[in-house]
Amino acid sequence: MNGLVPLPVLLPILGAGVSLALLHHPRIQRWLSLAVLAAVVAIAAVLLVQADRHGPQTVWIGAWPETLGIVLVADRLAALMLLVSALVTLAVLAYSVGQGMTEDEEGAPISIYHPTFLVLVAGVANAFLAGDLFNLFVSFEMLLFASYVLLTLGGTATRIRAGTIYVLVNLLSSTLFLISLAVTYAATGTLTLAHLAERLAALPDHVSLMIQLLLLTTFAIKAAVFPLSFWLPDSYPTAPAPVTAVFAGLLTKVGVYAILRIQTLLFPDSPLTDLLLWAALLTMVVGILGAVAQSDIKRMLSFTLVSHIGYLVLGIALDSRAGTSGTIFYVVHHITIQTALFLVLGLVERRAGSTALLRIGGLARIAPLLAVLFFVPAMNLAGIPPFSGFIGKVGLFQAAQQDGGWLAWTLVGGGALTSLLTLYAVAKTWAVAFWRTPREAHEALEAIGGGGDPVPGHDTGVVHEHRGHVHTGGGVVSKQDIEDARRLGDDDLPDRDFYSLIQAGEDSRHSPAGMLVPAAGLVTLSVLLTVVAGPLFAFSDRAASDLHERDPYLSSVLTEDRR
Repeated sequence: MNGLVPLPVLLPILGAGVSLALLHHPRIQRWLSLAVLAAVVAIAAVLLVQADRHGPQTVWIGAWPETLGIVLVADRLAALMLLVSALVTLAVLAYSVGQGMTEDEEGAPISIYHPTFLVLVAGVANAFLAGDLFNLFVSFEMLLFASYVLLTLGGTATRIRAGTIYVLVNLLSSTLFLISLAVTYAATGTLTLAHLAERLAALPDHVSLMIQLLLLTTFAIKAAVFPLSFWLPDSYPTAPAPVTAVFAGLLTKVGVYAILRIQTLLFPDSPLTDLLLWAALLTMVVGILGAVAQSDIKRMLSFTLVSHIGYLVLGIALDSRAGTSGTIFYVVHHITIQTALFLVLGLVERRAGSTALLRIGGLARIAPLLAVLFFVPAMNLAGIPPFSGFIGKVGLFQAAQQDGGWLAWTLVGGGALTSLLTLYAVAKTWAVAFWRTPREAHEALEAIGGGGDPVPGHDTGVVHEHRGHVHTGGGVVSKQDIEDARRLGDDDLPDRDFYSLIQAGEDSRHSPAGMLVPAAGLVTLSVLLTVVAGPLFAFSDRAASDLHERDPYLSSVLTEDRR
């Protein structure tokens, strides 16, 4: 079965080439892209079973000398990440196809979307399978190229600005990665992870520490770990809904995966665990404080994305099998939940014309199915039992309790606080966007001069202002909220609020099935994670054991290498 290992990378690349040649045949492009990703899902599932039953599946590419070879490795962790990413990207692509059948995304060149998306999928798969640092660098560059094209689809000023920030930050991290590669190769004579695991131990402590700091800084930028997370909330919310969904669900997790891989394989006795624990705590707290201050749902979810990266770093920093197992479980949960939420949010934006809390309301009455699809993953994100978010956090907290250190216990408190504030953020969103009526939203916007058409013949006395806040029957908003909404960019905000759209008869009464079904599928998958939490946690335990023992990975790669 080793011959299957390169296919999750090769098939999307070949599919991208064929899709690019079919620029004038969009229908064939769509079916080709869907078929390629469906095949990747099937291959990833087979690799997961093989890795679990028979150990890591390894393939060396080309007849290179020992220290220069390109190796792809599908162990339990890589195969699991590969399967989850394939399922998520298939759902996002199906969603985007449904969206493309109903509207041309602001005149964007949809024919370019499919080959670029497939390149992104290939980059993600290559990152998970890469057995050497240079191939991992190539993966990140594939992601950067594809990400910039996808971020700027439509060519609006806001998207170009956000894409520019994203590219500049990632070019900086790429430069730092190249420096890291140069230092590592100069010190060890190899970039293959298995060889590095043997040779780094022989280096002086200060050299090994410098290499570790360089690599961790590079991957912390990719993973949006505080204080290197400043770029994310301004970059992701401006993109089209499918792009935002796949970015939020996957791209930061590639950085987390890289941190997990190097910490367990290359630096098993890391002196930086306390530093990582502090980074995890600050990422949690600062991220969620940013989330509760937002008046736009996209930006709120982007900040929660940052804060929940802290949970993943917590499990890695504990440097224990229980912590690593908790991280593996939680990363599967978080990929699914974040992607599902952003897909549902795309449906909200299409239905209401905006994601600014000041402009929408009454969605629970007007679109009850949409309300349910948002509510379930939102509660899961907040860690409400019995959902998988609660189970994953309990696993991480138990690992911290086993550590016993005061800093680990501080992380338990920080994690609990983050969960409570996440619940507050999503509950506020539910109360304002879904529970209050569109009329109340309109009146609140009118009361603070937010624009919109007046409500003829209606007494607005139910709206009153007190200490800079506007109170309605459905929620409380501040004058600052409308200013925050306006700063998102005029080209991303409608001229009228949701109530005005309804009054004018411009409200779309139904969400397209092509968008609704993939979003509902991911929400269902997020619920199924709760049902299969036992087997999934058992698998995570086995994967964590492999990572900390290191021998299954090393023996697989080095045995293949020396044949």
